Amino acid sequence: MSARAADPAACVAALADLLLLRGEWLAVAESCTGGWLAQELTALAGSSQWFERGFVTYSNAAKRELLGVPEDTLTAHGAVSEATVRAMALGVLARAPVDWSVAISGVAGPAGGSPEKPVGTVCLAWAGKASGCEVQTCHFAGDREAVRRQAVLHALHGLLARMENSSLTA
Repeated sequence: MSARAADPAACVAALADLLLLRGEWLAVAESCTGGWLAQELTALAGSSQWFERGFVTYSNAAKRELLGVPEDTLTAHGAVSEATVRAMALGVLARAPVDWSVAISGVAGPAGGSPEKPVGTVCLAWAGKASGCEVQTCHFAGDREAVRRQAVLHALHGLLARMENSSLTA
């Protein structure tokens, strides 16, 4: 693993450089990470030049009301699902004047897991206005803090990879 991949601050700095260079904006939607991703992004001085907003949508009602996640999606797939994070990420793009969004929903533990979605299950989505939406389900090990930390780092690293790939194909 590269130093950039292991260090949230280095990953955020690389994201900031790309966003500034391209004149693009980012917003996030978080559930199980409770604002941790937004905190990592805004820890960098000058982030107001590329970070627009963060939605902490912990409840299903918040996902519906703030991001437009359909009730049918939540009923059929649950809050921790690729369908839900896709709707969250696309909801951010529809509701914020941004070019990129990231969404996270998961089971951080220690309770709340099930055989289908054990503790450590985290679904992520990355969406770009010009590049579509990609989703992924991960299974992280450790306690609540470790799961949340890994989810944030994976979200950052995933966004950076997608932005770098987008700049190669743009």
